[in-house]
Amino acid sequence: MNAFFRLSTAAATLALAGCAAVVGDVRPFAPMSAPATAIVAPPAPASEGSIYGSRSLRLFEDNKARDVGDLVTIVLVENTSARAQANTSVSKESGIDMAAPTIAGVPITYKGNPILEASVEGSRDFQGAGNSTQSNRLNGSVTATVVQNLGNGNLLVRGQKQLRLNQGDELIQVQGIVRTADIGPDNRISSDRVGEAQIVYGGRGTLARSNAMGWLGRFFNSAVYPY
Repeated sequence: MNAFFRLSTAAATLALAGCAAVVGDVRPFAPMSAPATAIVAPPAPASEGSIYGSRSLRLFEDNKARDVGDLVTIVLVENTSARAQANTSVSKESGIDMAAPTIAGVPITYKGNPILEASVEGSRDFQGAGNSTQSNRLNGSVTATVVQNLGNGNLLVRGQKQLRLNQGDELIQVQGIVRTADIGPDNRISSDRVGEAQIVYGGRGTLARSNAMGWLGRFFNSAVYPY
């Protein structure tokens, strides 16, 4: 009994650890790395003794995000819609007629009925139809942090927002590559201008569980159930 109790406790601990690795019912993306062709900007050389040596002092530049650690607000304007429809119809008919043979002009019969006369007919029909429609919409904003300056006018940004509400938790994660020229004067940029964008939105709690399929329903909809 003690061995069974210890085994059950260990299994429960592993299950809880696996759930803790995932925030809510969504799987966040791994941190994005810079593309292989990116030219990473070298750090500015330190200037000692100059009154203009500070990087935060810009006499001829605006306050757009461009350095590591700067903040940029990504406005989520995701709106996608997809529809696919297909119809297939195949029909085939075939027939073979073979007349009764004759010998010296006399047909071969048996009790007055012709024999060795054959007729074959066949037909096949197939009809198939498919229709798929999907639409998604996500609005909001997430403030991300510049994690790398790629040196070619592009920035690698990453940010996430976690909300703990009275009915559960929600997670919003955004990361990708943005151009400095696309960032507005208020350090805002729309999500449709984020290259290689990876956006995650999901939650955990009462509302999320009410929209999730139970384990028995998932079994009957899995590949292991052939019917």
